[in-house]
Order: sequence, then structure tokens, then C-alpha cells
Amino acid sequence: MGRWEPDAFGRLRDAALALFVEQGFEKTTVAQIAERAGMNRRTFFHHFADKREVVFAGQADSDELIATEIRAQPDSVDPLHAAVAGLRLAADTLYEQYRQGAVELGRVIAESRELRERELVKRATLADRIAAALRDRGTAEPVALVTAWTAVAVFFVARNRWNQPTNDRTLAGLIELTLEEFVRAAPLPSA
Repeated sequence: MGRWEPDAFGRLRDAALALFVEQGFEKTTVAQIAERAGMNRRTFFHHFADKREVVFAGQADSDELIATEIRAQPDSVDPLHAAVAGLRLAADTLYEQYRQGAVELGRVIAESRELRERELVKRATLADRIAAALRDRGTAEPVALVTAWTAVAVFFVARNRWNQPTNDRTLAGLIELTLEEFVRAAPLPSA
């Protein structure tokens, strides 16, 4: 397949995921990914900075969508529910279409120390974006930070439930359920 074939990004991502599942993240090389996709290493590096970025591709777009939705929430919506509204939107519009790949990707991440560490960095980046969006809505700094990290925790607990092979619920539904469970278990004090 030549480099002019359509959807190079998708083909590279699919090839990488297949190889990560077959032989593990650490044993997979960029050359193998490019070869499996019918491309060369240069084309790979045109789309991805490194093979770790294949796993986390699209996060910047997701983070921006989440932040935009948080800022768009009415003033009457409290910071935690505003943050979760952004996460639910990303779940519905971006993540749900990758459900099958998410199951496999969850296993790949769980088996790789390097990817688990990178995922922690990505969580921190997401928390920073959520906190900034909350501050833009007028939320005070300490509350914005705590709320952002709470929302990130809700999201990743829901995501880990969602990418289980036996799950049949949507990610947005699991985000809402996880939030409800958290609020019930740790009621917020009244002002």
C-alpha cells in the first residue's frame, strides 16, 4: 500500500494497536507499525511523535472539547457537574466510537509501566485543562483544582468500567453513574 492511500493516521493507529495486543507495547517497534500499515517510518513520525502517542492520540482535541463544554455550562450548574458535563460530551462524541479498541487498549496500558506512567501525565494535563475552564467560569483556584481532580477520577473510574469486555453501558452513562455513586457516598456539606 502506498503512502497516498487514504487514512494514514487510522491505518497506523490500527496497526500499532494490533501489534501492541499481539506482542506487547515494549516489543513493538515503529518500523513494525509502519510496515504493518504499509507505510514507512517517516510517515509514522509525520502523524505521531513516538509510539506512546499512538495510544493517547486525540487527547488534545478531547481536552479542548471538554474545556469548551465546561465554559458553556450555565452559571447555575455547580463546578463538579459542569466538569462532568464536559467529560460526558467527550464520551458521547469522541470515545464511544472506539469502544472495542478501548477494551484492548486498556489491557495494553495495564501491561506497560511506561504507558501507565504516560497515562498519569495525561490525567494531570486533563485536570489542568478542566481547572482552567472552571476558573474561566469564576470558580476559585482551590475549588477549581479539587473539582478538576475529582472529575478526572470520576472519568477514569468510569472509563475503566467501560473498557471491560463484559460492559454493555455507554461511557457517558458510566460517568453519570460513577458521579452519582461518589456524591451519595461522600455528600458535600451545605454552605
